[in-house]
Amino acid sequence: MPRQSVGIFIFDDVEVLDFAGPFEVFSRVRLVPGSDSRRTDDSAPFQVFTVARTKAPITAIGGLTVTPAYAWDDAPPADLLVVPGGFGTRALLHDSATLAWIQAAAARASLVTSVCTGALLYAQTGLLRGRRATTHWAALDLLASLDPTIDVRRDVRYVSDTIVTSAGVSAGLDMSFAVVEQLHGAAVARETAQYIDYVPQYQNAV
Repeated sequence: MPRQSVGIFIFDDVEVLDFAGPFEVFSRVRLVPGSDSRRTDDSAPFQVFTVARTKAPITAIGGLTVTPAYAWDDAPPADLLVVPGGFGTRALLHDSATLAWIQAAAARASLVTSVCTGALLYAQTGLLRGRRATTHWAALDLLASLDPTIDVRRDVRYVSDTIVTSAGVSAGLDMSFAVVEQLHGAAVARETAQYIDYVPQYQNAV
């Protein structure tokens, strides 16, 4: 079975768990259960990679240095796009090149997702126009101000309305498991969660 590509956009001052959480979930999914199946990619349904403006190392919040796997210019198309958040999103709200890249990547993807304040970048591009969405609790009002047509949902872990947005930081894990369940079924999602010793919070999701 061909693997779906999962492209995770990273940038300076990205929140670490915003991108590392989805990376962990999608890269650990196996269609054959058991710990031994994780020793190879034989039953992995996803191929996960990071992508940034260039291949130069980026500095995440907290000082973690990460080298992107791809630059915009040489990255393969992402079937599933993940845009994380962090304080770095504020500068990107006014970066026309980033917004154009997100629009183009989202247009090619079959599923578009965000974690935390990554939703702000979708709002700025108009991709959330008229949709339900959420973001980090401290940025909910900003999300609403960027596009008044967005139906901003508060006190939820994630929202699926064509584009899947999630609340702050750890909520990206729950969003990722919801996507795994949507694409590969509840049994695969549960087994993956068991493998990484995490209990997804599917309640408070719309």
